[in-house]
Amino acid sequence: MQSLAIGIDLGSTNIKGILMDTEGNILQEAKHETNEQDDAQWKQTVFEMIADFKAKAGGKVDAIGLSAPGLADTENTCIEYMPERLPGIENFTWSDWIGEKVSVLNDAHAAMMAEATFGAAKGLQHAILLSLGTGVGGGLLLHGKLYQGISQMAGHIGHTTVNAETAWRDITNMPGSIEDAIGNATLSQRSYGKFNSTEELVKSFSKGDHFATWLWLSSVQKLAVCIASAINIISPEAVILSGGIIQADHLLLDPLEDFLDLYEWRPGGKKTAIKFAHFSDRAGAIGAAGFAISKMK
Repeated sequence: MQSLAIGIDLGSTNIKGILMDTEGNILQEAKHETNEQDDAQWKQTVFEMIADFKAKAGGKVDAIGLSAPGLADTENTCIEYMPERLPGIENFTWSDWIGEKVSVLNDAHAAMMAEATFGAAKGLQHAILLSLGTGVGGGLLLHGKLYQGISQMAGHIGHTTVNAETAWRDITNMPGSIEDAIGNATLSQRSYGKFNSTEELVKSFSKGDHFATWLWLSSVQKLAVCIASAINIISPEAVILSGGIIQADHLLLDPLEDFLDLYEWRPGGKKTAIKFAHFSDRAGAIGAAGFAISKMK
């Protein structure tokens, strides 16, 4: 009989869940509002979601995983560090609450696991994932396994400096990070209030707006510098791009490839593949399930 796994993606806005088999087939899915400030409610929602999936599976699942923002502890039992968001999540041990083992990991790490287990990085040994959205998250696949590092901080490539001269510092104290250079959170500030979303910016860029063209290409150029730097350090088989900003599609990929032609070190003509992620808003839940499945082996 095919093994079954539950994956839960706990976000500040929504809680998404899936029931899937180990081949990646999604059998059931659910979505509920989080109500971030009421930790008793969202914890109960997760509990009930898992119970419902188990009932639909005939009472038997083989693995449960949960992804959330923040840094997981070394044993992947809880989110150990997540200031200012989801109050009540820090050091909350999900296995105790659910009554059976729950493997917990960072949401960007979960996105990497989704792609490595079932998506664009399946079958690869070494890959980098960059999640481009409100901020810039990331994950590393090394020797076919998710690499989390000391304090589960590995893969946070969004905090790579691409402009050390600026006075701006991101949430990790890095000056001029790629997160601040391309993430939606800083777009209004970067555009002097003209744009509030990357979608608006890219739409104006596509129409030839000069200011939008300068701003967008400046951001993509910095992204290329970041990616080329990461390639020099990790030497991956592929770089996977995920998150809402990849909806720009060729308007992102075409200039990015042009800039990478300038910056990427390609000894012997080796060119690192740039791929868009296979999964979108379900990546956290799928990756959480995939990570839990990996713990079964």
